[in-house]
Amino acid sequence: MILIAAGTLGLVYGGFSYTKETHKVDVGPINMSVEEKERVNVPVWAGIGAIALGAALLLFRSKNG
Repeated sequence: MILIAAGTLGLVYGGFSYTKETHKVDVGPINMSVEEKERVNVPVWAGIGAIALGAALLLFRSKNG
């Protein structure tokens, strides 16, 4: 179920973004940091593959379980 949901979200949104802190400077009472926003694109084939693998695992488990 998780693979199917992750694959669907990957296809709908095309990726995800996160914030990464790259530099941090502490000089006495002065604190400075630089944050960069990064974006990771999820390829279409990865989304489709995750959906297919999740569906196959669900079908295989239901037949044998």
